[in-house]
Amino acid sequence: MLVGVDGSPDSEAAVAFAYEAASVRGVPLVAVHTWSDLMFDSRVSPLIDWEALETGERELLAERLAGWTGKYPDGQVRRLVLRGLAAHALVDRADRAQLLVVGSRGRGHLAGLMFGSVSHAVLHRAPCPVAVVRADLTQVR
Repeated sequence: MLVGVDGSPDSEAAVAFAYEAASVRGVPLVAVHTWSDLMFDSRVSPLIDWEALETGERELLAERLAGWTGKYPDGQVRRLVLRGLAAHALVDRADRAQLLVVGSRGRGHLAGLMFGSVSHAVLHRAPCPVAVVRADLTQVR
């Protein structure tokens, strides 16, 4: 079981779905969080503490999973924090997954084209089934 965690509260529904699905199937969960250096101007790159940035991203993922590990104490969860694009990282790791779970903010077709859509990309490229969980999902157990 593989879940993409973007670090925002919007991914909470996808994380909840993934934990439940992994628990029901009795399989480990791999939570993947990515970050990109593309947002930084190359001229300031030498001034950035990349190690501190990576540590902050690891802490962010841990915070997003903290409540769920308490709810599913017997579940095995592996955390991966990777530098790169989310869709690429998820598709690259989905070859042995029973299910890939991603969130969606439901911005619609136009916004997905303008900003890029991880859910759209993995739906077309993942080698396993994909569950796209809307951020406004109200039936989170």
